[in-house]
Amino acid sequence: MKLTLGQIQSAMGAVGFLGDSESTVPAGVQTDSRVLKRGELFFCISGERFDGHNFAKAALEHGACAIVAERPPFSMEEMMDMECREGGVPLLMVQDCVVALGRLAAYHRLLTKAIVTGITGTAGKTTVKELLAEVLSVRGTTARNHLNLNNQIGLPVSMLGASGDEKYWVMEAGISKPNDMDELGAILRPDLGIILNVGEGHTEGLGDKGVAHYKSQLLKYVQQGGVGLVSADYPELTEACARQFNEMRYFSIKDPECGYYAEYSGPVSEVQGRYRVNLCGKEFEVTAPFRGAFAAENVIAVAAAADIIGLKSTEIIQGFAQATLPEKRFNCSQRGNWLVIDDCYNSNPLSCARALETAAELAEDKPLVLVLGEMLELGEQAYEAHKKLGEKITESKADVVCWIGKNRNAVKEGLDETNFTGEFHCVETPQQFLNLCRTLSVNNGVILFKGSRGNKLERFVSVFCDNCCRGRTTGITGAL
Repeated sequence: MKLTLGQIQSAMGAVGFLGDSESTVPAGVQTDSRVLKRGELFFCISGERFDGHNFAKAALEHGACAIVAERPPFSMEEMMDMECREGGVPLLMVQDCVVALGRLAAYHRLLTKAIVTGITGTAGKTTVKELLAEVLSVRGTTARNHLNLNNQIGLPVSMLGASGDEKYWVMEAGISKPNDMDELGAILRPDLGIILNVGEGHTEGLGDKGVAHYKSQLLKYVQQGGVGLVSADYPELTEACARQFNEMRYFSIKDPECGYYAEYSGPVSEVQGRYRVNLCGKEFEVTAPFRGAFAAENVIAVAAAADIIGLKSTEIIQGFAQATLPEKRFNCSQRGNWLVIDDCYNSNPLSCARALETAAELAEDKPLVLVLGEMLELGEQAYEAHKKLGEKITESKADVVCWIGKNRNAVKEGLDETNFTGEFHCVETPQQFLNLCRTLSVNNGVILFKGSRGNKLERFVSVFCDNCCRGRTTGITGAL
């Protein structure tokens, strides 16, 4: 971001006196005073747990160049003490800090020179975002969201963290409520809009018209002359997208006649796979940092997007070969006699089913242990979704299942109806899990940790790796 405080004030519609600081260019924007760096602009965001107005003083002490607030965040005594007045640190007043942050990001987006790609979907969007950014970086500098900062706060902060001089932006948009995509789409205005897939996810907030309808809203905000790229393998999605946008391209892992198509060719290593892609007649293979048949969906979405943007086949191959992926996204590490799969960042029925399938493939003839957490934000569909998960667990031929969270009865019903022959245990704390691990009949094989963020399964990963793995440790990275 290369905007002066004067431009920022105008873009947000803020009121305030800038004094001698009108020409100041913030080093960035921040909503967390704990990590704010000197020269950054601090937004006083009010959330469910914290009110940023209570941390404005701390932000100034850390060197904030200005404060954006909805109400005066300082007492008169504090204002006198810190000179947050005429001639001091600027205080910009807005009606809503989140809305103001979005307006600022939208203004910055209009000034950028980059080709902007927006990505959404139920499962795999962070992986596709990271992989596409790696591929595009072969051709030029690329900016992206940090991890999955993809909501009305995370997306603008990510966009404002880019200079605007990059060749490409790759940004993901995550939604959980009906108006979310309209708010995010209006900020992002992508040149290329990708909708990866649809499934049960955040159905608690998107149940009235369905996930496909709300995901498809991204296409309403594609820039004039831009392109929509959508999976052809979800009929409800293609139908919804056709109502939103005309300039469409489709990819598939089911229909070889589709313009953009990919299929799994087989494993390269424990967590690498080879995929054959067909980009409108151009056929070649790529090696991806994951394996499994369904992951071809991620591969073809990335390859098709890169092709539409204008990359050569050799550049796409190179980009896949050099790709690395973020933590807690099906990251694999050999810990003594266990292959530990850390996929505990989030979970929904689609992503969980895929994780089980790949973990079973990796296990082959070795024991498979599943440490699974409740899938959250499913609303009325929660019980049935967890029952189906029980059926998927049986299909994986897992030897042991450790369940954390609610809906255990639904999972157990699915297991019972499909004649699950393994062990099923419920635990609540990492210590209970550790005690259970010490009594299990299996002491080697593959162990998958998968659950929604609310389960905080990373605590269980740490306990297991610190206490239950013997021998040499080797890092291997993969993701779904």
